[in-house]
Formats: sequence, C-alpha cells, structure tokens
Amino acid sequence: MKKILYFLLAALFTLQTANVFAWGTTGHRVVAELAERNLTKKAKKQLKQIIGNQQLAYWANWPDFLKSDPTWKFSDSWHYINLPGHLDRHAFDQELANSTDKNLYKRALLLIEELKDKNLPLAKKQENLYFLIHIIGDAHQPLHIGRLDDLGGNRVKLEWFRKPTNLHSIWDSSLVDFDKYSYTEYATVLDVHGKAYNQKLTDGGIEDWIFDSYTMANKIYDSVEAEESLSYKYHFNHKDDVENQLLKGGLRLAKVLNEIFK
Repeated sequence: MKKILYFLLAALFTLQTANVFAWGTTGHRVVAELAERNLTKKAKKQLKQIIGNQQLAYWANWPDFLKSDPTWKFSDSWHYINLPGHLDRHAFDQELANSTDKNLYKRALLLIEELKDKNLPLAKKQENLYFLIHIIGDAHQPLHIGRLDDLGGNRVKLEWFRKPTNLHSIWDSSLVDFDKYSYTEYATVLDVHGKAYNQKLTDGGIEDWIFDSYTMANKIYDSVEAEESLSYKYHFNHKDDVENQLLKGGLRLAKVLNEIFK
C-alpha cells in the first residue's frame, strides 16, 4: 500500500510541480546513491531494519512528492533556510542559532536526534529517515541557502537556452540534467576519489556544510544579472561546482547516517 501511495504522489507531483524543488529528482538520487555506497556495515544493517531491501535513492524524493498533499504543507519550510547575503562566519552562526525552528537546519538537527532513539517507532524512523536523506541533499543545493527577497533565486528571472526560467530552477535541475547521466551513472562518475580526499570533504558538521553552500550561493548570485540568457558557457563554468556539491552531499549524508547507526 505504501508503494502504491508513493507512486501516486510521485506522478501527481511530476505533473504539477516539476523543476521547482532542490536538485530535482536526479540530484537527490545521486546524493542518496553516493551515501549508500559509503555506508559502514553497521549502518547498512540497521538501515535494512528500517527500509528492508529498498535503496536510499528510492526514498530520496519522497518529501518533495508530499508537496502535492496539502496535509503536509507544514513541512515546506524544512527544505531551505533564508539568510541575508554576504554574512561573515560569526554573523552567519548567529543567524542560524536565532532562526526559526521550522527551517532546514533546525529540522535536520531534530531528525538526527530522534533517529538516535532506539525506541522510536518504525513508522517514525522511516519518516525521519526519508526527510533526512532529502534535507541533507537540499543543504547542498546552494540556493536552498538563499535569500528571502527572491525566494532562493526563484524570482531571479533568466533564460536557459532561450527558454524562460529562473536561477533556482537552473541549479535545481538544468545543470544536473545537462549531461544526461542516470543517477547511478552520476554517482559512479563522482565517487572516484580515495579515502583521504573523501574524509576532507566530510570534515566539520552541519553548520560548516551549510556555510559552505551559503558561500557558494553568494558567488552564484553575484555571477548573473536579471534577464541574462545562459547556455553552454554557464554550464562549463559551473559543472565542477555542481558535481562537487553532489559529491559532498552524498559523502556527508553517509557520515551522518554512519554516526546515527553506529
């Protein structure tokens, strides 16, 4: 029954709200697949008790699919955090600490804390896991650490190969989908570095990772002008940025899950 509901929600979501949420379906699955490939044996064993033989990537977009269900409207703000531009690290940390409890950062902390509870009911473990997979992915789409006045780049109107779009959508899906990899192909292309390299990318905690994305978001905002027409050059200039964010998202999600399920 849950799988039937999942696919019904997915179909409705695709028809009604395509290309408006973080990373698009491919990007979120890439992050989840990379995480799965970097889990410890202990984490894999405990995750199997929660989701059976299903892969993390299968559930990576579940929180976005829920946006087609008005009863889940309360969770919309869990996918992002809006911050003023060009804050230094001290001011950034203050903004995080003083922010609402209903944003990406605060929700991620709560999900992690609850998942560490061995007595959490299975249904709640599943829900929290699905949201955590997705929210860690969101945290690595730079414009989900964007600005309130333009709704994370949604109001920055641009053209992509002469078709009207916006800055947020370009980073959600246009850049990720440009090379036409499947999510498993993308994960294979990205996961080619050694343990030392991967370890460096996972240094720090969620606050550091969000600041990393925030810093990139500022550069993204500064690199375009409203109504600008973007195409091959923009993809070329930001291909490495997108791939690095996907890789970091996957490795850092693995770190979080390995620490929860140790």
